[in-house]
Amino acid sequence: MERTVAQARIAGPRTAVIWSVLRGELAGQDGRPLSVVDVGGGTGGFAVPLAEAGHTVTVVDPSPDALASLLRRATDAGVAERVRALQGDADSLGDLIPPAAADLVLCHAVFEFVDDPDAVAQALHDALRPGGAASILVANRAAAVLSRAVAGQWQAAAALLADAQARVTGRDTVRRRFDLIGAEALLAEAGLHVEQAHGVRVVADLVPGVVADADPEALLAFELAASAVPPYRDVATQLHLLARRRGHTDH
Repeated sequence: MERTVAQARIAGPRTAVIWSVLRGELAGQDGRPLSVVDVGGGTGGFAVPLAEAGHTVTVVDPSPDALASLLRRATDAGVAERVRALQGDADSLGDLIPPAAADLVLCHAVFEFVDDPDAVAQALHDALRPGGAASILVANRAAAVLSRAVAGQWQAAAALLADAQARVTGRDTVRRRFDLIGAEALLAEAGLHVEQAHGVRVVADLVPGVVADADPEALLAFELAASAVPPYRDVATQLHLLARRRGHTDH
């Protein structure tokens, strides 16, 4: 089981740090199959590898096209019986997933868009069994400011710097961005204790493509090494948090 997850699409810097954290969480579960909920899981980039590793995964996503692609992908991988697709969004999670039904909840790039982040955080907590873990990925406010400043987009950078919600007008579809303190506070208010925090894409979005392509293994190694080290972690494009619902249930 562990070997399969270790192979799961970890070659790229966009997911390597997340998979590293998830492998650690799975390794602490004594190899037992878990019940996983992937909120906004789309076409199954995480769900299918986890199903291949023997876990049962429910993907909640508002897009019927994405869910259809997920089911095709699961079928092609031979794990269709371990993957379930539910159409819905994070704001309705409490109506879709029974309380304390999940050992692990994934919620990646979702909090930026939801109507009520506090309610979604509470729904994640409620979906987890006591002792269960949530994998949270959010857009980092500092990275958004710096990327626009480096590109010479001074007005947008200044707007992001000044706006507590870290939004800019115009084509920006993100409703909010986070720093680590804000993300931890959001989860803590819902009863989720953050155990680990990492930066995702610390430099991967900054280096020119020709540099990244010249030595991708070195880039990947650097991303993994820098992901947990402040201040490098704190300027990554995204922040990844592993949070746990307090309590304990015998395995």
